[in-house]
Amino acid sequence: MPVDPRLVTGSYSCDVRGGGAVSEEYVTSVTVTFLTSQGKALGYLRRKLHTPMSKQTKNAVVDPLATLLASSYTLYLKTHNYHWNVTGPMFTTLHTLFMTQYTELALAVDEVAERIRTLGAYAPGSYTAFMKLSKVKEENGHPNAKAMIKQLVADQAAIIETAKAVIKAAEKDGDQVSADLATRRMDVHAKNAWMLRSHLE
Repeated sequence: MPVDPRLVTGSYSCDVRGGGAVSEEYVTSVTVTFLTSQGKALGYLRRKLHTPMSKQTKNAVVDPLATLLASSYTLYLKTHNYHWNVTGPMFTTLHTLFMTQYTELALAVDEVAERIRTLGAYAPGSYTAFMKLSKVKEENGHPNAKAMIKQLVADQAAIIETAKAVIKAAEKDGDQVSADLATRRMDVHAKNAWMLRSHLE
């Protein structure tokens, strides 16, 4: 029968059960049997343990999340660049629009990175890593205002496709939190693309 261990003054034995070697990744439950001073079993205390996702499971979601992070950060930098350097008759409107979008991205990359950390992996955090992972290309030139808009519209589409990859991996893995995060990112970038396209009409 179950027993409150605080009421026991005798000894105890511990039985660890799991699906393989005794380690954090495999242990599923621990049963503690409480004994009287004569060695008679008084009762037991059983606890199921949370089993962390295996490295294989983590990678299935972490890899597309890392690509989403790198792509989002690169788009943040590009949009900030355009905010600084846009010229022409649409300057005021685009200067403000670009600021709105890069400000939102600054918060978004933090959420994506923290989700990666929650899954037990390290988030990429260097320009070298971002260049390898990003689906968005950095801007090294000085395009005119319309070219900036067209480029950012294409970049929103690239982010949406990256978010779809996260959703696919997350749903396969039963990771609803990551799937929800990616779904919200898709909605934001779809709206961003719509607002940008409206300046080309």
